[in-house]
Amino acid sequence: LIAVPGGIDAHVHFDQDTADGSVFCDDFESGSRAAAAGGTTTIIPFAYQSRGQGLRDVVDRYHKRADGKSLIDYAFHVILSDPSEKIMGQDFPALVAEGYTSFKVYMTYDDIKLTDRQMLDALAAARREQAMLMIHAENSDCITWLTERLELKGMTAAKFHATSRPFVVEREATHRAISLAELLDVPMLLVHVSAKEAMHEIQRAQARGLKVYGETCPQYLFLSEEDFEKPGDEGAKCVCSPPPRGVDNQEHIWTGLSANTFQVLSSDHAAFKYDDVRGKKLPGAAQSFRKIPNGVPGVETRLPLLFSEGVNKGRITLQQFVALSSTNAAKIYGLHPRKGTIAVGADADIVLWDPKRRVSLTNSILHHNCDYTPYEGRELTGYPVMTLSRGEVVMEEARMSGSAGRGRFQRCDRPEAARPRGKPLIDPSIFS
Repeated sequence: LIAVPGGIDAHVHFDQDTADGSVFCDDFESGSRAAAAGGTTTIIPFAYQSRGQGLRDVVDRYHKRADGKSLIDYAFHVILSDPSEKIMGQDFPALVAEGYTSFKVYMTYDDIKLTDRQMLDALAAARREQAMLMIHAENSDCITWLTERLELKGMTAAKFHATSRPFVVEREATHRAISLAELLDVPMLLVHVSAKEAMHEIQRAQARGLKVYGETCPQYLFLSEEDFEKPGDEGAKCVCSPPPRGVDNQEHIWTGLSANTFQVLSSDHAAFKYDDVRGKKLPGAAQSFRKIPNGVPGVETRLPLLFSEGVNKGRITLQQFVALSSTNAAKIYGLHPRKGTIAVGADADIVLWDPKRRVSLTNSILHHNCDYTPYEGRELTGYPVMTLSRGEVVMEEARMSGSAGRGRFQRCDRPEAARPRGKPLIDPSIFS
């Protein structure tokens, strides 16, 4: 057996508000149970700000959803949809001081997207407070323009979701986000990078010495555009944004992992039931891909997939597996050295892996509350056989133990990864 630090899944959506009436099928109880079963001991879900809502109210609401439910420890990222002067001047610094040190902004989705000007406001605040800004980079206007024209042509099946969000949409927004961050000298992380062209933008920024971090997800290593061609409407199971790319793109993303272009591999677990009118069969979804809720389940399968196809096939080393699955996230989000390491004084979050264990991946063996896995039937080698959270066994040989609610909220420190380089392109006194 191999002992490694417990996994940190720094990108999960549990019991989160939506704008279209869809419902995430995993709450903090089922989601944390699935995480622990897959070798994860810390989760960082999102607290979603509706426009006009104060950030204090946001985190209070999500604490109520997590309290008494999580099996493992958790922190929160805060989604910023309304970076008003009051919120960024008062709420934002107050939350950072209380241990909420990472914030996510969107460049797409009408209900939450920010303008470039608002992005600059968020970046300036993140620089002042040494908080980590996470960015969903897709060009919203391009997506809307393409979607409208696809619908006019009757091209509305699930497979056209990928057509509406081609790689150039992600590449352009990635370049723009990096440019804005470079202007103000603000470290930031690009989430769920799917396209090699977007990855190349990150590589170029890193080569210039910018503190630009990258995250990718299993869906961009194991799913492809071909999965949208499944019979009937089963292609909806793989609808997420950005979408999976061509099969040839997958090896480029693997190369990005092995070359340390990506610091973090997260699941972006956003599970909607397939056979449910509040999930992938939301009213209108059969008529247009635009109505299909975006997201795939993955919190339990993240690490087994990475271990089997990464470590055991020689694409990444065991040390890289630990960095990508745990240590780097702990450092980037202000949880290190409590989390992400096995050391005296750390939290004793430890996972034992059997590197030769063969497992046929089916939804029936998983612990989430979703009615499918997009990785159904995949044969894996290497699987977690014991998960310890703060020294307590919470999973042994797929049997869960420990009570819901034993997980503790983790205050995050201001991460060193978010400290500016000290090389802005304009005088910081202008925007500080």
